Formats: sequence, C-alpha cells, structure tokens
Amino acid sequence: MAGRGQGKRQVRLGLALLGICAGAAGPAGLVGCDRTSTVDPATGQVRQLLDRRARAVLGHDEAAYLATAGADADPAAARRSATWFGNLAAVPLSSWTYHVTAVHRTGATARADAELRYRISGYDHAPITTARTLSLRRRAGHWYVIDDEPAAHAVQQLWEQGRVVAVRGAHSLVLGVGQETARLKQFARLADRAVPAVSSAWGAGWSARVVVQVPASLSGMASLLGSPASGYRGIAAVTTGEVGGSAQAPADRVIINPEAYGVLSDFGRQVVLTHETTHVATRAATSAATPLWLSEGYADWVGYRHSGRTAAQAAPELQQAVRAGRVPGRLPDDTDFGFSRQAAPLAEAYEGGWLACRLIADHWGEARLNAFYKAVGAHDGRTGAVDDALRNVLGVSRAEFTARWRAYLRDQLG
Repeated sequence: MAGRGQGKRQVRLGLALLGICAGAAGPAGLVGCDRTSTVDPATGQVRQLLDRRARAVLGHDEAAYLATAGADADPAAARRSATWFGNLAAVPLSSWTYHVTAVHRTGATARADAELRYRISGYDHAPITTARTLSLRRRAGHWYVIDDEPAAHAVQQLWEQGRVVAVRGAHSLVLGVGQETARLKQFARLADRAVPAVSSAWGAGWSARVVVQVPASLSGMASLLGSPASGYRGIAAVTTGEVGGSAQAPADRVIINPEAYGVLSDFGRQVVLTHETTHVATRAATSAATPLWLSEGYADWVGYRHSGRTAAQAAPELQQAVRAGRVPGRLPDDTDFGFSRQAAPLAEAYEGGWLACRLIADHWGEARLNAFYKAVGAHDGRTGAVDDALRNVLGVSRAEFTARWRAYLRDQLG
C-alpha cells in the first residue's frame, strides 16, 4: 500500500540572509544590501556547531557528539544526546548534514530551524530531507545543543523511537526498534524473495533493493508517517516515497505495522512484502495521473503472481458481493481506498483493482500490462490518462474495458 498521503517530499528551503555584500553587483545590480547592518554571530557559530555534530555522527565519535551538547555541564542534555547517539549507531550512513535556515536568539538561548539531510549507504541515491528544531544554550562563549527534535508537522525518525537494530539481506536492509534480531532476519528473508519476484514481473530499471522499517507498535508506525494511528489500524504495511521520482530520488521506505503484520500467515506476509516492494520498483513510473486501482491493483497482481491462488481465494469480499448480485458498476475510485473505510469496502476496492490488472495480464499479456501502467503514469495529468492508455495500449474504450472487467468478475467469482 503506497503512502500516497506522503506524495512528493515537500522540502521548504528557507534562505538565510547573511548580510554579505558582493564586491561587484550582477547584471541587474544588488538591491537592498545595507552595508551598515550587522549579523548576529550566533548564526555562524550554530552552523559550525552542527557541522561538528554531523561529523561526529558520521565518524561514530560519541565523545565529540556529546561535546556538542556540553555534556560536562548539562547532565540532562548529555543523557538525551547519549541515548540519541546510541539509538542511531547501527544505521549505516553515507552522509549526514544540517542546513540551518534560521536562528532565533533570546539572550543565552536560541532555537535553530534546520533541515537534516542524510543518506543510508547503498540505498539512497539522494539525501532524505527532514525538518528539525534544535534548542540551544550559550555558556562560556560557546553554543551547545540542548535538544534536537522534529519541526512542527515533520515526521519522526525511527531512531527517535529507540535503539535501532540493523539486519542486512542480499537485496534488503531491515531497520527495527523494539524487535528481536531473529524477527528482523525474517523480514530480510521475505524482502530478499520479494525483490527478484518484482524484477521478474516489472523488469530491470530499478534499484532492486529495499529498505524496511519495523517500529515497535502501530503508534510508532503512525509517528513515522505523521498521521493518526487510527488511520492505519489493520493496514499491514505502507510504502513512502517520491511519486514520479527520478533515478536520483532517495530510496523508498517500506514501513511495517507490526500489529497487523503479526497476525498474517506466512503466505500473507510474503504477499505484503512483495506488494510493497512493487511500489518501490514502480515509483518512477507512478505519477499523479495514476489511479489507486492501478497502482494498488498492480502491486497485488505482482504479489499473487505465480502463487497458485485463485480469484475466489484472493478476493473473498468481492466474491461475496458478486454472488449477492452486487457487481461493481465502475472501477474503484481513489476515495474507495481510504484507510478509514470499513474493512469490507476497502478490501473490495483492492480486490477489484487486482482483478482489473489480472484481466489485462490474462487477455492482453503481462508486457502489455506493464506498458499500460507506464503509459498512464506518463500522462500529463489525471484527466484522460486511463482513457488514452486504454485506447493506445489495449485498443479499447473505458466503457468496453469496464464491461469486460465486470464480465471477468462474474466469471471468476460468480
């Protein structure tokens, strides 16, 4: 299930005016530069402080990290920093930087607004960016970090929930909090089976690697997504990422709900991991033009591909509706996939999308299904995207395809 609420990662790049006047103006001249103004030196000092803090993280230098918190004079800040540093220690990082956008000073205290940019080694082609708010205190002429937390409306990071345990698979990296290592290894095995299964269906052209995050609870999952926990109850996993992302986009994250995932069978767990890995593979071909019935239906199609499961076995809710004479009159709308919907209608939406993709694969072939998916995502906008792809790739109108889909439901589930 893709985290469509995440959409494209929106990064607000605040521009800090440093008050530096250029020696020579550009073609249009330099407007509004007051050579008599002064800049609070705290801004530069805070930048240097956070540079040292970043180097300590990358160098696994706890003493240097604690020094940025003034550990010798502030035991509370030292404990917070030591805990935070220990939680993060197992995460394999290739970069970690702070971009300070503003410093708000009040005497010997200050608040810094910053963007934390980091990359996980071997997985992120570009930095993940998240907004942070840092509380600072000045003592004996030096600034120290008292606290470092998500900015308003920013999501929590996994290591803020506890000590991270990292398990590497052949095609996967699993990061967990509050989980036994043995269980995290199970996730790695499932992800390692999912990656080649997805490549077999979708083809090459993606990283063929996946990052899986396993928090301790549903509430932990919700904090990583920045949404109420009630919206994800019963949802086993969500994939976050940049829709229509380029090859330089950061890697997606598959985020597990350990409560819902834990009640699944071994087969169900594999289907879920393969489904979510499909979202990672198809991310660059998925755009705002892609309806959820197609993105979710395709991910389910890959998840069930070669499983031997019949339509009746994989679509019990929709089968019940069809046998009761309630054959859907249209393909599912995006609103039908709302996490807050009741379980049966939500399941019917997923099953309907899956059977639409299964119909295309059965009747037109798997290569044509992939071409259809890419054609929809390449459209300029939602309007006309499906209709144009149906006509250009499959040679049918929406009305014709819907009629075939409804007949397919009756045939497979009646």
